[in-house]
Amino acid sequence: MKKCFKAGALALAAAGLLCVGQDVQAGGGASYPNGAESFLSGAVPPPGFYYLNYSYYYTADSLKDDNGNDVGAFDEITAVANVSRFLWMSDITLFGGNYGQHLFVPYLDVSLDFKAPGGSYDDSSIPYLIYSPMVLAYHMMEGKLHVAVSPIDLYIPTGQEDGNLAATGHNFWTFEPVVAITYMPNNWEFSAKFMYDFNTTQDNYANPAGWQVDRTPGQEFHFDYSCSYALNPSWRVGLNGYYYIQTTDDSFKGPDAAWLAGEEGKHSTVLAVGPGVWYNYQNMFFTLRTQFETMAENKTEGNNVWFTFTYAF
Repeated sequence: MKKCFKAGALALAAAGLLCVGQDVQAGGGASYPNGAESFLSGAVPPPGFYYLNYSYYYTADSLKDDNGNDVGAFDEITAVANVSRFLWMSDITLFGGNYGQHLFVPYLDVSLDFKAPGGSYDDSSIPYLIYSPMVLAYHMMEGKLHVAVSPIDLYIPTGQEDGNLAATGHNFWTFEPVVAITYMPNNWEFSAKFMYDFNTTQDNYANPAGWQVDRTPGQEFHFDYSCSYALNPSWRVGLNGYYYIQTTDDSFKGPDAAWLAGEEGKHSTVLAVGPGVWYNYQNMFFTLRTQFETMAENKTEGNNVWFTFTYAF
């Protein structure tokens, strides 16, 4: 979910890369919307068909460089997203777990502003589809421990609007193994969803200078986490958030790749935390959460709001 720019002498020349999607950052693919999962993320429901809807709002007016300092050329970014997820779980047992599949269809709208002469950019589209041909769910310790595994979540690109720094579309693939764990002792719940991303080459990497560059985004490790307490069978309250770090360098190829050689080692990182509430009514589940970012490097530092609805057919 992102595109990139160079900031420098004339407000956009040679200081740091900016990339857009659910946030703005220097490197990596940034395909996954950090913080999407929270309470009970490892507790995959029993066999059946489920629809999940994620509504998301992100805003930031601070962009951090490699040392965590503000980048003066940046003004503001806002992103609004709606993601439909279709989850099917079967009573088929494979490798000791229940077998299923899921598909995500995200829609993203981004508005990106820079201080003069940087200008403003905006775009809205379905940037990619996310599909897993294998989701395995394990339920252990008499329902206290739950584990969900997707050997590979595939981020299938839909194309991009070349030259638009706010373009939401992708023209590279992401391959993401996923492991989610939920532990529920008594009324408490502790969950984490761990992911590691491998990205293919992104052609026509957007930059205001118009350089002809292709980019292979660096690999990324990130996880969503939560801790909550059940007030009663219908209500939970707690904390949730995420941690993200780019683990390997971006690489650049093309006639003008030499101009970006100094950016290869600039990795993005961020930590977020915030409160949330979970509610269950019959066959429906609702969560409302917010998350505040801190310790950002090579990306924006802002806050977001998530509202998630789940319907069990």
